[in-house]
Amino acid sequence: MVNITKLTESYIAEHPSIKDALKKGMVNYSKLTRQIAKDLNLDLKKNFDAILIACRRYYRKVKDEAILEKKIRDLLQQSKVEMKNRIIAVVLEKNIYLDNLLNLEKEIKKKQEDLHIIEGANAITIITTEEFLDEIKKLFKNRILRENKNLVKITIKSPKEIESTPGVISYLYSLFGEHGINITETMSCWTDTIFIIKEEDTGKAMGILRF
Repeated sequence: MVNITKLTESYIAEHPSIKDALKKGMVNYSKLTRQIAKDLNLDLKKNFDAILIACRRYYRKVKDEAILEKKIRDLLQQSKVEMKNRIIAVVLEKNIYLDNLLNLEKEIKKKQEDLHIIEGANAITIITTEEFLDEIKKLFKNRILRENKNLVKITIKSPKEIESTPGVISYLYSLFGEHGINITETMSCWTDTIFIIKEEDTGKAMGILRF
């Protein structure tokens, strides 16, 4: 037996623009019901009421998300956005000589430049400015798995309330994704949220981060 409610909810969830319109109460339910029946090849006469009811129930679920989204946007409007270009992200094998990493860290900090080191299960990523690329290649030689150049670092500095506000990172991810911006790396440190993107996407990023 076909579960109309599950089919309807899955359809809406897979169409972010419809879900967004539902959150904002901007949907004509009759038209949406007809569209869902058509796209899912369902008998409209037989299933009209069931689809319509499922749509209205889904709205009741997501309207709370709209309230949270407003809270997130209000928080981000109080945030400061900083951008820095000429950034690189170099991925290394995990089994590197750690003294080399410490020496690199000392050199970069001595020059008061950006440095982020992310240690994963199988690799280590170094994020810094491109002036240190030759030094990284010299220190780690055949241990380099990937080099990403021509990157931009975006730092969103938010009020401390970000700690107790759920959904901020997922909201930002959805903004980047909806505008076709790939996030190379992401990090956070207390109230700072950091994204590394391609330099070519800087213009689009500046546009979407004007809250």
